[in-house]
Amino acid sequence: MTRRLFALLALVAAWFGVAVLAAAPASAHVELLSSNPADGARLTSAPAQVSLTLSENIGIQPNSIKVVDTNGTNVVTGPVFQPGDIAEQVAVKLEPDLPEGSYLVEYAFVSTDSHPVRGTIAFVVGTGPLITSAGAVSASTGTDPVTDALFTTFRWGSFGGVALLGGLVFVLVCRPAGRTDPAARKLITVGVGLSAVTAVAGFLLQGPYVAGRGVDAVFDPALIEATLRVAYGKLLLLRLAAIVALAVIARRLLTVDLPERSRSRYENLGIAAGFLVLLSFSATGHAVADKIMFLSVSADLAHFGAMAVWVGGLIQLAVLLRGRYPAEEAEPSLARFHSIATVSIVIMVVSGAYLGFRLVPSVEALWTSSYGIVFLLKLTGFAALLLVANVSRTAVRRGIAGRGDSGVVTADLRRLRVSVGVEVLIVAVVLALAAALSSMSPTG
Repeated sequence: MTRRLFALLALVAAWFGVAVLAAAPASAHVELLSSNPADGARLTSAPAQVSLTLSENIGIQPNSIKVVDTNGTNVVTGPVFQPGDIAEQVAVKLEPDLPEGSYLVEYAFVSTDSHPVRGTIAFVVGTGPLITSAGAVSASTGTDPVTDALFTTFRWGSFGGVALLGGLVFVLVCRPAGRTDPAARKLITVGVGLSAVTAVAGFLLQGPYVAGRGVDAVFDPALIEATLRVAYGKLLLLRLAAIVALAVIARRLLTVDLPERSRSRYENLGIAAGFLVLLSFSATGHAVADKIMFLSVSADLAHFGAMAVWVGGLIQLAVLLRGRYPAEEAEPSLARFHSIATVSIVIMVVSGAYLGFRLVPSVEALWTSSYGIVFLLKLTGFAALLLVANVSRTAVRRGIAGRGDSGVVTADLRRLRVSVGVEVLIVAVVLALAAALSSMSPTG
């Protein structure tokens, strides 16, 4: 085992130690802290309104609170509003002089990390029986299982699309000759298409995902309108616009005879568009719900960006290693990518350590919660990826050192293809685990 590999594994161990052994209380989806009337309350007179105090400020979400009587009739008379100076408190007005009886308050909110939270509370006016409210004051999402599976799958695809787009950095910085390689260009084109398709799918699925409905409701105008009202919907549209811009920018940057001045301008525009794409992920994930939002979102941006550059370069490297390739192109490309990959890994470890510190609630949560178990699996996959990557680097060094007079690298090519292929497979699994984590509550 090389010193470099030992250092990388030490970083992973440090990530684990900081993220778990010193873990702080986790951020989670929005929770109901209290209500007025309280759940199970018996009142001598009808209340004028029902108010709910939440764990975070989610703004005013129309139709997020409904109050019904035993016949299922809605007794709310106005829109959801904030009744006072407490930003985390929302309320609805009730019909005046409600008759005696039992009433059920149903709430459905979208937290700042874009996940739905639903629950019920019940109260009685007079001495009648209380409506049974199974799951009262519950943070259960109540999401349709098919919609939930599709939502997570498309999120996985969106991560993959961003990773493929990250390969543009490899082509521009490490392998300029790849601008004319149809296979390298195709990967970037697939990244653009996959990112665009998953952004549209995520936008359409958000409504049914929040409302607990099936995929047959993806084109429901009311649900689409509800998605447009929240930050998640707006950020997805921003992502789609940035992806369209990236498609145009990438096409120009992959032009061989582009003037240097124009190339610099398009590179700056590409950086800006790429930042918006990354921001649309970080601003709708768990990081945005953290109390130290600026640091957590910044760490998430760095983590996701480093992942895109590293994984995108790795996939492009697999293209570079197909068949027989010129040593004068391979050697500098591999040397440049080695430096970029090392920096990317360090950034991922440091930012991942901070995010784990903020999200993993305790050591026990690693085996007592779904989030903790998936977090451990992702961390294990990342460590395995570093081990296999070390095999690839060794094969590359031997291959370049063994080139003959023909100027073509052929040594250890089979071993290198296998190790890089395994890396790409592990990356796919790690991205799937990341997609699952993004849909789970850290305390769940």
